Amino acid sequence: MHTRRKSAAARGPAMMDPRVIDPGQQLVTFDGMGDAEIEQVVRVLMAMRAWRESEQRISRRSRTEMELNETDMEALRFLVASLNNGVVVTAGMLADHLRISTSSTTKMLDRLAKAGHIARTPHPTDRRAVMVSITPDTHQRVRDSVGRVHADRFTAVAELTPDEREVVVRFLERLTRGAEETC
Repeated sequence: MHTRRKSAAARGPAMMDPRVIDPGQQLVTFDGMGDAEIEQVVRVLMAMRAWRESEQRISRRSRTEMELNETDMEALRFLVASLNNGVVVTAGMLADHLRISTSSTTKMLDRLAKAGHIARTPHPTDRRAVMVSITPDTHQRVRDSVGRVHADRFTAVAELTPDEREVVVRFLERLTRGAEETC
């Protein structure tokens, strides 16, 4: 019988509650915080976990449906953004953006071209270069999946007040700094 992993919400807050996972306060100090405050912090952590898991499921689904890996999908997102901004993309630009070698870029482009996701055509101004562009069908598929998710995120952020947005920015920047310092 197939059993699915429980979502963050279904697993409950106990695994996020410092009173449960760090009662000796070796890593997390919660002295001076009341139960209601700790429970609110745990709710934020649970919401972050649920959002992260949802994002991962959406990303996996998009990549699976299009038979792409993470780098392939990032390349397609770059091609969409470049197309929308009228920027001509070369293999070198993609390699720089993705921070991968030119040989890895060539292999990726071969794979994407074979799958019908990209086209290679002569560069409009540089006879030595080749222009890389996303095919109309793939552009639409990326727009329908990734684009809709991004649009929903934008709407959620736009619904916040300017002060609330600043709080969220400070919070996320603090999390990023902390994560990068521990790695």
